[in-house]
Amino acid sequence: MDFIKDVLRGVLIGVANVIPGVSGGTIAVSMGIYDKVVSAINNLRKDFKNSVMTLLPYVIGIVVGVLGLAFLIEMLFEKFQIPTVMAFLGLILGGLPAIIKKVENEKFKVTHLISFVLLVSLILFTTFFTAGDNAVTEISFGVGSILLMFVLGFISAGTMVVPGVSGSMVLMMLGYYEVIIQTINQFVKSLLAFHMAEVLTAMKILVPFGIGVLVGIFVIAKIIEFLLRKYPNATYWGIIGLVVASPVAILLPVPFAGITLGTAIASVITFAVGFFAAMKLSE
Repeated sequence: MDFIKDVLRGVLIGVANVIPGVSGGTIAVSMGIYDKVVSAINNLRKDFKNSVMTLLPYVIGIVVGVLGLAFLIEMLFEKFQIPTVMAFLGLILGGLPAIIKKVENEKFKVTHLISFVLLVSLILFTTFFTAGDNAVTEISFGVGSILLMFVLGFISAGTMVVPGVSGSMVLMMLGYYEVIIQTINQFVKSLLAFHMAEVLTAMKILVPFGIGVLVGIFVIAKIIEFLLRKYPNATYWGIIGLVVASPVAILLPVPFAGITLGTAIASVITFAVGFFAAMKLSE
């Protein structure tokens, strides 16, 4: 039963990784598994068997969430954008009490305030000053493209490891979000149809991108583990700042003008479902 629950948690993290403005790391924190996952990643060489057994259900879930539900998320965002956004907002805010519990008995210090303010400011600055419409429609294959995909994958690793930081949003700001999503969908469709030539074409983009993600996860996880070991309370206040500010990044681009009563009611329901789900999964 625990294995199935962990797979479901992984699915939520995987789906979150597809959504611009939503952080897979935030979802992991909200569900109370962040420390365990980061520790397992960093101890993979020292304690391979236990680390693999810890990570396996989450990895399965993430793969299912990214590959299997990319189509669904794309459709939901196209047809039901506001209720979908509110569901993820509920998932994020529903887990906030579990994060606050980690520091509620600790004395609040100036360093905690600085950490909180700095990371709130980072999200707000990124949201308000770096967004732009510069979408890339296709990527030509070559040495430069391989290196570019690796770097973009490394950046995207931030959404899996750093709470509050959305790798998908960064990809959107850089103009590569849509082409990556389209390539993932092309890969899945071609694989199911056994069109191997198209599968290989998609892999030319996804393989270097995936390698970049793996390298980024291990590098960033080391940094996060160091901070949690040396400065745990300041780090958690920084994470709280990222979580508190991330709804701004999610809601700002949403077109609320002309929202109908039905959409508003549906959004309240999806927010409540997401909030309740996060509270249950963080237990």
